[in-house]
Amino acid sequence: MTQRNAEATGGVSNAVLFGDLLRFYREAELLTQEALARQIPCDRSHVAKVEAGTRVPQESFAKKCDEILGTGGALLRMWRQIDWYPEVQHPDWFERRAEMDAQAVALRAYQEQVVPGLLQTPAYAHALFSRTGMGVDEVESRVRARLSRQPRFLADDGPLYVAVLDESCLRNVVGSSRIMGDQCAHLLSVGQRPNIRIQVAPSALFGLIRPRTSVSLIKLPDGHEWVYSESLDRGHFNDDPALFARHSQAYDVLRADILSARESAALISDVMEGYEHHGQARAQRGDLDQEQLQRRQRRRLRGNRPRFPRRRAGA
Repeated sequence: MTQRNAEATGGVSNAVLFGDLLRFYREAELLTQEALARQIPCDRSHVAKVEAGTRVPQESFAKKCDEILGTGGALLRMWRQIDWYPEVQHPDWFERRAEMDAQAVALRAYQEQVVPGLLQTPAYAHALFSRTGMGVDEVESRVRARLSRQPRFLADDGPLYVAVLDESCLRNVVGSSRIMGDQCAHLLSVGQRPNIRIQVAPSALFGLIRPRTSVSLIKLPDGHEWVYSESLDRGHFNDDPALFARHSQAYDVLRADILSARESAALISDVMEGYEHHGQARAQRGDLDQEQLQRRQRRRLRGNRPRFPRRRAGA
């Protein structure tokens, strides 16, 4: 726990205090966790974990709760005062990259297959780590570490962050259609920040010269520039000026050839609507399946009733 957290809470974490305040306002409005979750919207378990102080909420969560509960902005003000990530543990091979993120004045990235960590929602990150076979505790630790890198870039005075996403990042389903829909909504939201630009390289756009793997171009305060890429459980760094210049030029050409930030937002919005319609269709199919099951059960019950001989006319 940081010094600021310890002094402010007297041994109780600020996450717990935030959860207690949320619970106070929720109960004052006579809302259950389920009722609040439906209005946000999110899973009831997410509200329960935030109130217990075991889940870090996003800024948008605090803002939405303020609106629903009529707190006058109390939750958002408290959220902005809290150091949500006083202690996190990154994988050893990623520590160096995390340290660069904490100092970078500019970050340009190309990403394929999955949404980059700096732009992931908690649910997306959780689903992504969960499919690797890690234990529950390790998944929670990795998600917490990943989310700890985001606040600096999502701050009002955050460093420049330009992210070029291959369309595969939007199309590869991680978790569920609901998680993907929320992830797309998050991309649209953060893409409106003055320091963040998100562009999409459409899969159907021929002739693009794409990097052979996800790559980041990092500029540090002293002017030092690094090229970063990853292989399986390993990060690769190179600060050769000629190599950086070559990757930088290729990146800029790619950006010029693909959708603009505004056009990309329109594509992301279309993909998001597709996930929303898919989720609604699944829910409707689920209701239909349940109705058909009930009909079959009723037919079986009628079929199991004792049969009595009918009286014949004139008998």
